[in-house]
Amino acid sequence: MVRTRRQGVAFTVVVTVLVALGALPMLLILALSGAPGTLLLATVLAALPVGPLVGCYLWLDRYEPEPKSLLALGLLWGGFVATAGALLVQGIGGLVVGVGEVASLAVVAPITEEAGKGAFLVLLLWLRRAELDGILDGIVYAGMVGIGFAFVENILYLAAAYDGTDGMGPGGTEAVTATFVIRCLFSPFAHPLFTTFIGIGVGIAVTSRSGAVRFLAPVGGYVLAVLAHGLWNGSTVFGLGSFVAVYLVLMVPALIGMFALAFWARRAEQRMLGAALGDAAQRGLLPATDIAWVVDLRARRTARTFARQHGGREGEQAMRVYQQAAIELGFLHHRYLRGTPPPDFAVRGQEHVRRISAVRPSIAFPGQVVPTRMSAR
Repeated sequence: MVRTRRQGVAFTVVVTVLVALGALPMLLILALSGAPGTLLLATVLAALPVGPLVGCYLWLDRYEPEPKSLLALGLLWGGFVATAGALLVQGIGGLVVGVGEVASLAVVAPITEEAGKGAFLVLLLWLRRAELDGILDGIVYAGMVGIGFAFVENILYLAAAYDGTDGMGPGGTEAVTATFVIRCLFSPFAHPLFTTFIGIGVGIAVTSRSGAVRFLAPVGGYVLAVLAHGLWNGSTVFGLGSFVAVYLVLMVPALIGMFALAFWARRAEQRMLGAALGDAAQRGLLPATDIAWVVDLRARRTARTFARQHGGREGEQAMRVYQQAAIELGFLHHRYLRGTPPPDFAVRGQEHVRRISAVRPSIAFPGQVVPTRMSAR
């Protein structure tokens, strides 16, 4: 447990320091990218797709919501660390190797940008492994990093479009509108989608008993992310027809496939939690009658409404604590049954059981007798 806490502190320190270091040059670059009015316009336009995208990933992440602090760090990492690192490496590479514009866009940019974004997921896997329970968690964290990266990158592109550059025309309202439509309306999901391949690889690695799979899955995810990113960037070089073709043939099916995988993963988690908690109930760790009220999302909402009606906000909070502790126990017990428990499995399991035992006498599910202290609230 002490080792896990040290790793958690190390992760927070490393990420925070790198975010601060990345923020300094990126904020300077943003400040120099245009006049204050241009920068404000670009920032507002770039921010419009952020809320809906974050909402989609939070909606997927409802069984065991990830810590808000880690999700925020993922956004900041994508916005500052990954962008600053990619710009630095691409700039040095352009000076040393002399890479052309097309090669830089279709090859160098995907390699460096996906490496920068994927580094956050690798750090999670290394230092905060306990926060990753499978593919769905990997998808959520990858999405946050990708959203952060796309937000900052879109500010730069929108400001450049408004100001006018050699590659983006004379600028003005027409140019910034076209850039907004393409980047913020038609393809705001591009960067989250690319990095999702790495997230899936990390999610597979954390649940695998094979050392080879734990290594190869993230690497394979990175390769797929680079390939998808390269095809997307390369399509923009050959004109609108090529871009539309790649968008319809590759991006749209890939996006649909990713969401289908996410839905499947969430349904699979429901079945997995039911089986794991069923085994835990046989061992006396929680009542078997509670499982349905924990693993079914609609039943969970019904139970919270019932708790709020009979116990007010305190009753609802107690129900949330119980359901969350039971879910965390389910994920942990599943890893135990698979033979891939974390090093601090026993300590964490005892803590979950302690929380369950402490709050269970003060709650009731629909159809059960309401405790006196719950109804008295």
